[in-house]
Amino acid sequence: MEKKVIELFAGVGGFRVGLNNITSIDKNGKAIENGDFEFVWANQWEPSTKAQHAFDCYNLRFNDSNNSNEDISLVNKNEIPDHSLLCGGFPCQDYSVAHSLSKEKGIEGKKGVLWWQIRDILQAKKTPFVFLENVDRLIKSPAKQRGRDFGIMLRCLADLGYLVEWRVINAAEYGHPQRRRRIYILAYIEDTKFAKELSSCSAKEIMESKGVFARQFKIKPITDDLKKVNICEEKDLVELSNNFAFPFENSGVMINGIVYTVKTDSILEKPITLEEIVVPNAKKRFYLNKNQIKKFEYLRGTKKILRTNSKGQQYYYSEGAMSAYDELSLPSRTMLTSEGTTNRSTHIIMDPKKNKLRRLTPIECERLNQFPDNWTNTGMPENRRYFMMGNALVCGIIKKIGVELKRIIDNE
Repeated sequence: MEKKVIELFAGVGGFRVGLNNITSIDKNGKAIENGDFEFVWANQWEPSTKAQHAFDCYNLRFNDSNNSNEDISLVNKNEIPDHSLLCGGFPCQDYSVAHSLSKEKGIEGKKGVLWWQIRDILQAKKTPFVFLENVDRLIKSPAKQRGRDFGIMLRCLADLGYLVEWRVINAAEYGHPQRRRRIYILAYIEDTKFAKELSSCSAKEIMESKGVFARQFKIKPITDDLKKVNICEEKDLVELSNNFAFPFENSGVMINGIVYTVKTDSILEKPITLEEIVVPNAKKRFYLNKNQIKKFEYLRGTKKILRTNSKGQQYYYSEGAMSAYDELSLPSRTMLTSEGTTNRSTHIIMDPKKNKLRRLTPIECERLNQFPDNWTNTGMPENRRYFMMGNALVCGIIKKIGVELKRIIDNE
């Protein structure tokens, strides 16, 4: 089997950077690929903006590829090149950090419906292997019917004949520079050699030692009983959508439509710290002036604010205090798309050379996600460089999973 890949919702190329171990760019701005995954098609289209900065970045770094800047829902799925691996971090803005529980929409949200585009591609192309990433809240979405959205995804994959494993991974727990917690989902069509090997194992064996996540992200022995549900019990997706709720845990497996899940604990590895990714000479504009320092002191301080909800009822919104700046001896907090703004979640560090407070630079943000320096320095505005990294994934996690996927596909 050839290692042919398509990348959906490609952003600035995090899956490709990780799978092909890209650490540098040549003099023409093209990525220097050190792996043998062949990317035969990629799609990146941002519906909310006229400028397509992410696609322009991807297209510059990978300018010999078959790259699509078209609404994925308009793409003829049968015309997508044949491939052995589909990967993508499908959009999750409807139900991630920015919204309260009352506004959480999950897969029903405006961009969440793109799951159905993935499903349609798998149906048309019979893709052997699938590798997806999303925010960890996916397994608990929506608030009023916990687990329904992930259940819909698993039912789709079961109906298409896939064996699935998933793990919620905090990148910093496995040696990476950011405490970014995401769910990674791997699906193997049941007639592949690897799926047959796994199906002869117990779910506990897969999670502890036999699965892809177990090989690269070690966990402590599982002592709790596994929760179990038949995802195919409801007669169709409509009934599942109406009735299904289930307490998915951070690790799980689906074999023949039976889902097993349990909370697992990481065996911690020494992380890369903020101090290790800091650039030595940040430009003057990144340092905070007195007004900015005062603003951040307020944003990161304790608050109790009287607000009125949509029904006219008053309530107090409270926030606890944060440290005045981020500790350099630790890996960073999760980077958000608001990183480039004056926001409570924006990283502030005490510059180790000048002993002054400043923001992170775009290069430092790229390093937190383990992209090559200046990966997003393609002519896009600086605030968009921060946005791209807030939207990206930790490439080092993808690289580790890629080691296993290469071995598996080579063995098919």
